[in-house]
Amino acid sequence: MPWEEGGPVTTGGKDRGSREARERARVYQARQAFHDGRQRRRVRDNLIAAIAGGAVILAIVIAQTVYFTAGPGAPSPTPTTSSTPTLSPTPTVSETPSPEPSASE
Repeated sequence: MPWEEGGPVTTGGKDRGSREARERARVYQARQAFHDGRQRRRVRDNLIAAIAGGAVILAIVIAQTVYFTAGPGAPSPTPTTSSTPTLSPTPTVSETPSPEPSASE
């Protein structure tokens, strides 16, 4: 009889079960690959964002430094008048005139 020889009638349940198991394994592996890809993309995107953010902050610091040291934000030196009087040389001991004796003495 055909069902005793191992034809399609007797192995129908096993083929269907193994086919479903293969399909579940394929779907599971596809989900794992998708999840791994998303994880790698997140890590890459975070690294790119960190580098870009650091570059922006560095550029801002450099621009501020240049603006306030050499650009229009730098304070311009203004001439000021000196309010301190200049000191005139004081006569030294040898330069002081000695009093001369008067004739009435």
